[in-house]
Amino acid sequence: MTENQTIMPRIVLPEVTHRILKHFGLKASHRLGQNFLIAPAIVEGIVLAAEIQPGDRVLEIGPGIGTLTQALAEAGAQVTAVELDKKLPAVLAETLKGYDNVTIVPGDILKVDIKELMGEEPFKVVANLPYYITTPILLELLEKKLNISLIVTMVQKEVAERMVAEPGGKDYGALSVAVQYYTEPDIVLTVPPKSFHPAPEVDSVVIRCRRRNTPAVECKDEKMFFRVARASFGQRRKTLVNALKGAGFLKEDIERAVKYAGIDTGRRGETLSLEEFAGLADGFLKGE
Repeated sequence: MTENQTIMPRIVLPEVTHRILKHFGLKASHRLGQNFLIAPAIVEGIVLAAEIQPGDRVLEIGPGIGTLTQALAEAGAQVTAVELDKKLPAVLAETLKGYDNVTIVPGDILKVDIKELMGEEPFKVVANLPYYITTPILLELLEKKLNISLIVTMVQKEVAERMVAEPGGKDYGALSVAVQYYTEPDIVLTVPPKSFHPAPEVDSVVIRCRRRNTPAVECKDEKMFFRVARASFGQRRKTLVNALKGAGFLKEDIERAVKYAGIDTGRRGETLSLEEFAGLADGFLKGE
């Protein structure tokens, strides 16, 4: 297809979405966290945020009835869309008929071999993620050493606030550390509930995570870095030292690591920067 050529009616238009749902006898699955986008400006904003250029390789997670998929395809992307709902690939075959730059892959994104699916060349991830499973999917994408240049996704507002949170606040946690270690995140769009059918009971945002060429901080062992970070947030009301003890770290190892990193023993985990987590993790390795 040629760039910006519309082959089918715009799925994002409310009347088209409702017609598709009625024709195929579909209802949004609460179990799968389905909400269908019916706001053209939001779909256009997502494509714009993803900086789509003709020929860009895009992994879409949860295409639904093809709303965002269509917009990505019309911008010239080569889209590989993974859909969990077994009813929808047949629907997508109709709604996206004529778009030869779209491949639909039935399956669970947490079980699909993404590296095998997308290969070694760089690609972008664009998705309207089911909110009940947002964090596991994001961590899967970040930790698997995939050649992702950009992630643009719709998430619940509270999750986005955790992703961009700075040390010391109530939103700062293990997800903040993971996202900011691998990427530079920024919130690009606010999405009101009326943008969806059915309207969710939560506010949504679109967040863009630009992959860093190298992680935000240097550490000797990434596994230890994330083990320490998760442990530090595991019991938020406790001091860092007690939280680490509760996670199974030995007292003498904690004392050595804290001293190595130059961290006050009375601090709590949510006050530590990425640099301090890296120093703490390296301190635990000093005795190994």
